[in-house]
Amino acid sequence: MGIVPVIQQAVSEALAALYGAETKHQDILVTETKPEFEGDYTVVLFSFVKSLKKSPEVLGNELGQALTQQKGELFTGFNIIKGFLNLTIADSYWSNFLFTNHQDAKFGKQAPKNQKVMVEYSSPNTNKPLHLGHLRNNFLGWSIAEIYKQNGYEVVKSAILNDRGIHICKSMIAWQLFANGATPESTGIKGDHLVGDYYVQFGHELKKTSGRSCSEWTDQRRS
Repeated sequence: MGIVPVIQQAVSEALAALYGAETKHQDILVTETKPEFEGDYTVVLFSFVKSLKKSPEVLGNELGQALTQQKGELFTGFNIIKGFLNLTIADSYWSNFLFTNHQDAKFGKQAPKNQKVMVEYSSPNTNKPLHLGHLRNNFLGWSIAEIYKQNGYEVVKSAILNDRGIHICKSMIAWQLFANGATPESTGIKGDHLVGDYYVQFGHELKKTSGRSCSEWTDQRRS
């Protein structure tokens, strides 16, 4: 069970003990506390104010005190910000959680769903060299694929290397017009860098054409 259902259950039990209120767990809204406020998780109080006939501040204080006193192994502190009860989770809860579950190889895994998901990443631009910054998209794509896998999906990972767009055409035209047969071997330049250089050159040359289209510029150069 994740931390949010645990908090919802504790709040439901505290509301019942304090006010005799019967509350469904799913009706208790719990979110992560905003970083500018102290606390870890926030209970939204507004839905209980009318039925319990309590102001948000009074309700928050009474509920916060009850939770920290009765569930001290879970909550170590609280504060109220305009109807939001911010709760601080005990460090011991997290360490106990880790100690209990770290050797469970199946922890967090869901049963197979018999559904297939494709995750496409990172599909780099064929006209630009890869660099360290591309690792971000690789890690994000890999992580999403692994999360899907742990949730029971059959995952297909895909990277689309598409060299059929106008970008490769620009590089080809610039190479034909200006390269004089240059190759990675003859120039000592990596292939992706060489292609990228002519892609950039095409853009520079096109800017000199005073608004003519790519086809008009190409026809003129070839003639």
